[in-house]
Amino acid sequence: MTDRYCVFGHPVGHSKSPAIHAAFAGQTGDDIEYVAIEAPLDDFAGAWRRFVSEGGRGANVTVPFKEEAFRLCDTLSLRGRRAGAVNTLILGGNGLSNDFKVYGDTTDGVGLVRDLRRHGVELAGARILVLGAGGAVRGVLEPLLVEGPVSVRVANRTAAKAEVLAADFRDLGEIAGGGFDAVEGPYDLVINGTSASLAGDLPPLPDDLFAPEATAHDMMYGAEPTVFLRWAAERGAHTVDGLGMLVEQAAESFFQWRGRRPDTAPVLEMLRQAL
Repeated sequence: MTDRYCVFGHPVGHSKSPAIHAAFAGQTGDDIEYVAIEAPLDDFAGAWRRFVSEGGRGANVTVPFKEEAFRLCDTLSLRGRRAGAVNTLILGGNGLSNDFKVYGDTTDGVGLVRDLRRHGVELAGARILVLGAGGAVRGVLEPLLVEGPVSVRVANRTAAKAEVLAADFRDLGEIAGGGFDAVEGPYDLVINGTSASLAGDLPPLPDDLFAPEATAHDMMYGAEPTVFLRWAAERGAHTVDGLGMLVEQAAESFFQWRGRRPDTAPVLEMLRQAL
């Protein structure tokens, strides 16, 4: 029997998740169907219930429904509870039982850390700057802090929002927040979690932001480097876009649903060639 999964978003037609999970299932031999569903902005919970009633076993959740997905969960992972949002819904704990309770998790941070490791980025003892203070950043702070960096700084256009966000994670390690105007380098890793790249904009940042051999990571990706990555490369940083993070977070969701961990490298190469 084919098990059904999906990604919910609005809009969602651009999503690469169906292609990613089809490739994963092809590797593992899992009999699944994975589709994209554009949920109505005012009734995400109803869209989820309809999907379950039609045999759905689990879902990914993207903008703008991650907080709503969090609220409908019966049980949450620790990292999902920390983030206050989830991108993975699992019916019956592992997605394979007949229990209709909903388990929620966020796999974005795991995906980010695994992709950084793929690129040889050492997080333990690193000085890390994270740009932005929205849901994308909230979802990655715990996995970053667990790796043991010497410090993490969250910088945002609205300083107070970054300060509040940092305070929520202070029990996990050395973390502080503030405005862009208070950023002083150098950093070993700078992660852009703002939406500025989508508009071709760049946060106001100092030219001496990067330490020698530093890495710049943008959660966004495209056929060409983002404006942030181009700016970082001009200042000597190694650059990594968000495509690998996308594939790795999907692999973690697939593992939680199916109990098998796919090989991400060929799927990432497939997507890279298609950009």
